[in-house]
Amino acid sequence: MQKTLLAIRLVFIALCASGGWLVCYTINEWDAYRGRAVFIGFSIGVLVVLVDLLLKGFSLRGLSAMTFGLAMGVLVSYLISTSPLFASGEPQLIYLSRLGLFLIVTYLCTVIALRGKDEFNLVIPYVRFVPHEVDVPLVVVDTSALIDGRIARVCESGFMGAALIIPRFVLGELQAVADSADPLRQAHGRRGLEVINALRKIKNLDIRIVESEVTKRQDVDAKLVFLAQSMRAKLLTTDYNLAKMAEFHGVQWLNLSQLAKALRPDVLVGETLQVELVRVGKEEGQAIGYCEDGSMVVVNNSRSHVGKRVEVEILSVLPSAGGKMIFARLMGDVAV
Repeated sequence: MQKTLLAIRLVFIALCASGGWLVCYTINEWDAYRGRAVFIGFSIGVLVVLVDLLLKGFSLRGLSAMTFGLAMGVLVSYLISTSPLFASGEPQLIYLSRLGLFLIVTYLCTVIALRGKDEFNLVIPYVRFVPHEVDVPLVVVDTSALIDGRIARVCESGFMGAALIIPRFVLGELQAVADSADPLRQAHGRRGLEVINALRKIKNLDIRIVESEVTKRQDVDAKLVFLAQSMRAKLLTTDYNLAKMAEFHGVQWLNLSQLAKALRPDVLVGETLQVELVRVGKEEGQAIGYCEDGSMVVVNNSRSHVGKRVEVEILSVLPSAGGKMIFARLMGDVAV
């Protein structure tokens, strides 16, 4: 992309210089100043390219907001200048007043529109451009969900039937975390960036990067909620405080931890399952294993089988803060 822009800019400057040369053919008096005309054309081309470079961070949303502000400024200044306030008076004074009014009002309207460009939904609203006008659900992803990492596996399974919206400021926050001097924060940030790369590689996954700016770090949560509200999207997060803020503003939120709990299979007393025993238990003869969903399985009279995968029969199931705690015995073991 950068090489293409460089080629276009060089061609544009060359055309401007050529235009200065060709102008001398149309005006005979300038025939002796061809070198100066070429230099002026070249300078104009360079000036336009410099303005282009200065507008590098200027987004389409900002341009639309500025256009709307200019149009409103012209309209307001015209309405005021045609009012009875300027019906009589010295023509020169009226002309200067109208000129000042035009410049001041258009400037103020443009600045106000640019400051509120994130709330600007008239010219370029948060519209979902989908072929054949099919309404696709949207999900805004925050930093915590990307660092968590499970979103990539969910998308790989094909159960995520929505387009993922990743705001630009979320990418910036991840980059800042990855550049942190704290090794733990650095690892979290890098994992989040790796998850984004993994999401990009998933076929048929609609992932979109939204250009939106946040001036203050503490505004990130509010920005996520506002973005989800404006796009009529859901918010995917593992941050409890952000989830409650979204709920307060009427934004539906998704939690991967709740999804994992909902997918845990129900087990009944008397059923059998296979589990790998990883350590000894607190009570004598007990060994501990874990199901695939993370539920702890306490097996009686199995300490000698630690490190092995065994088949057990469920004796009882107790709810716990981390999910479920299952008490079982080895198959073939006689209950006392």
